[in-house]
Order: sequence, then structure tokens, then C-alpha cells
Amino acid sequence: MSEHLKDETRTPAAHVDAGDAGYSKSLKSRHVNMIAIGGAIGTGLFLGAGGRLADAGPSLFIAYAVCGVFAFLVVRALGELVLYRPSSGAFVSYAREFMGEKGAYTAGWMYFLNWATTGIADITAVATYTHYWGMFSDIPQWLIALIALAVVLTVNLISVKIFGELEFWFAIVKVSALVVFMCIGIFLLVTQHPVDGAHPGPALITDNGGVFPNGLLPMLLIIQGVVFAYASVELVGVAAGETQNPEKIMPKAINSIMWRVGLFYVGSVVLLSMLLPWNKYSAAESPFVTVLSHIGIPAAGGVMNLVVLTAAMSSLNSGLYSTGRILRSMAMSGSAPKFTSVMSRSQVPYGGILLTSSICVLGVGLNFVVPADAFEIVLNFAAIGILSTWGMIMICHLLFWQKTQKGELTRPGYRLPGSPWTELVTLAFLASVLVLMYADGGAGRTTVLCLPLIVGALVGGWFGIRGRVARKSTQSEPTPGADA
Repeated sequence: MSEHLKDETRTPAAHVDAGDAGYSKSLKSRHVNMIAIGGAIGTGLFLGAGGRLADAGPSLFIAYAVCGVFAFLVVRALGELVLYRPSSGAFVSYAREFMGEKGAYTAGWMYFLNWATTGIADITAVATYTHYWGMFSDIPQWLIALIALAVVLTVNLISVKIFGELEFWFAIVKVSALVVFMCIGIFLLVTQHPVDGAHPGPALITDNGGVFPNGLLPMLLIIQGVVFAYASVELVGVAAGETQNPEKIMPKAINSIMWRVGLFYVGSVVLLSMLLPWNKYSAAESPFVTVLSHIGIPAAGGVMNLVVLTAAMSSLNSGLYSTGRILRSMAMSGSAPKFTSVMSRSQVPYGGILLTSSICVLGVGLNFVVPADAFEIVLNFAAIGILSTWGMIMICHLLFWQKTQKGELTRPGYRLPGSPWTELVTLAFLASVLVLMYADGGAGRTTVLCLPLIVGALVGGWFGIRGRVARKSTQSEPTPGADA
């Protein structure tokens, strides 16, 4: 054990990222652990599981398990890079080191696409679930979305410590609610208490078409939505830059993600499938609310709905936090607008946070124009951003691994197992998700067909800012004997 820690706490890497300077190391171990939990449990489970159960039936648990394994491999790869060199710029900083400024530029703006669209999905979720209560039904969806954005934006602008505290309690609420629900579900199973007139148990799966009631294809086609459910797992890597002793905190936080995925995602879907037939669930209502409402405790449904709101607010909170740090890392090298590099007196990169918030305001407009379709539209674009981000993390790790094989760098004791095959298999999986998005038709196919437009925008943007990047690079030329 001592050798392991000794390896992890060796002399830091020579590469220095200007975007890492100026941050407060205010996030404690409990914050980072709960950020890891919050990243693994979000609106994808609370909001999306109902519709996916209705489409794919109990086979949803297989999709969650498979995607969960790959999500864990991605965050494990990021964890190794973090212990090699903690950075608030996270994978953007690693892309800069191993792929150059073009790589950092691409990684950063695709991550921004991910979280800007995810933020829109989150405020849409908040507005949708607030309408569950009759007292809010007359309030326009767009107005609720705007209020939610204003609250979370204010929290993010105060200080990183306030962000950490809020995320800590958001995660406590989510985990507690899932544990309570699973205890209730297990009690119903053991006592055979009827739910909607039927006795719970494995028979509800076998008597309603089995694990694959609609065949294998629906399970494959929902995988891009399931990937969205794990969209925040990489947040723990960004938080490492504002954490003291990341070499002690990060391995524990990352390793715990795997069992949380197994317990909360896979376990919840199996339990839901044994409490009600899969066709009783719908995209219009959280599956947890559906079950609790059917056992004659309507107030419990309202409480779970509040938890769903918490999950959406937590995700929005995380998105503003992470994009603020990523954009600052990019701005310091010239590949993001200059104002996103500015820090407040409380050491918060408020420029980047405000830029992401402004895109979320467009989401408020989307809720005004097409309230019924807003979530589905942005979900697919968020999935593209997530696939790109995860792909970049694995490519960075692969390039890092290659340098360690040449003896140029040293791997920390905490490692991604199976390199380089783990990275290659994960990249192949991410590519297959794109194919499945296209095969799904509808919004998914339209999103994939928009990829050339996204690539064109990235290329055009690069030609627009490459002069500034070159000037920044010249200004930060190392002194003799230092490493750029």
C-alpha cells in the first residue's frame, strides 16, 4: 500500500496549464465523493427511465449495465490522468498536452455543446416536473425554466465552496430517495402487496413478454439515451483541480462509481420491472412516481417528484460549474473568448459560467416555442457532445499510455486496466452508439446528419481564432530549461 501511494505522489508532471492558476482548493473529500455520486445518478435515471422502460421493457437493465461499464472505464482513464497531473481544465488540458491546441479546442467546444444542451434539458425537466403539482400548472413552462436557471446561476457565481455544499446535499437527497424507494420496493416484493391490482415479482417480467418484450432492437436503439444518463461522470475529474490531496480522494471516489451504477441503475430497473408490468410506465411520468402513486400513497409520488427536480437542478449546477472551468482553460490559450478567462474575487471563473447560462436562456426560448419537444431535441445533441467528450478522454489516455511505453512519462499507481485494448474497445463502442442513433431515425438521425455542420463550425471557428492561439503560445514561451 505504501508503495502504491508513493508511486501516486511522485514528482508532478512538468507540463503546466496556465488555466489552473488562481483557483481555491475549497472542495473537501465529502464534496468530491458526493460529486461522483451526483455524476452517476441524474435526470437520465429519474426522468428518462420511464419512457425507456415503455420502449424496451425490462431489457433496459442490460443497456444500463453495458453503458455503465464503459462510463466507468472512461472515468477510470480520466482518474489516471488526474493523478498524473490534476487540472481544472481536465481533459481539455490533457488534450492540449497530448494533441496540441487543435485537440484542446475541439475537446473544449464539444464539451461546451454537451453541457449547454444538457443544461437546456435540465431546465426543461425542472419545468416539466414542476407541473406535476396542480398549483404550478398555470405557470408557463418557460418561466419555471428561467427561475431554475437564475437560482443555480446565482449559487455558482458565489463561490466553489457553495457549489460543493449544494451538490453535496443534492446528492444526499438523490441517494436517500433511491435507497428509500428500493426499501419500499423490496418490502412490496417480500410481502406480495398488490401494486395496481397485481402481485409484484419476477412473474410480471415473464408474463409480459420476458426481458425483451419488443425484441432486441428497441434495447439497442435506446442506448444513446442511456449514455446521456451517465453524462456527468467526468465531472469528478474537473473537480480535482479545486481539491486538496486529489491523489488520496480521487481513486476512492472513482472506484465507488461502479457499484453505484450496479445498485442504483441496474437494481432500480429490475425492481421497477417486478413491481409493475413494463407497459404501465411512460415517458410522461417518472417511473418511481408511477409506482408510488399506484400503491395508494399519492403524497409519496409528490415527494419523489421533488427528488426528480433535485436531480435536474443538480445536473444544471454541475454543468455551469464544469463549463466555467473548461472555458477558462481554453481562454488562457486563446481558443475561447477572452472574457471567459476572468475570475471573481471569490476565485470563480464567472465569464464561462455566464456564457453557458446564456445558451441555457435559449433553452428557455425553446420551452416557449416547442414545450412538448424541447427535451427530446436537446437530448440528442447532448448525446453527441457526451460521445465526443468520452472519446477525447480515451484518446488522451491512449496517447499518454504511448508516452509511458517510450519512457517519456511515468504512470501513477492508479491505472486504467487493459491498456491499450480498453481504450480501443471503448472508442469502438462510442462509434457504434452513433450508428445506433442514425438507425433510430427521427431526432437521432437528424442529429447525426448535423455532424458535418458541427465539424464545419469547429473548422471555421479554428481558422477564426488560430492567430490568437499562436500569439498566446508565443507569449507563454518557456524560459530556457522549462517545459512548455
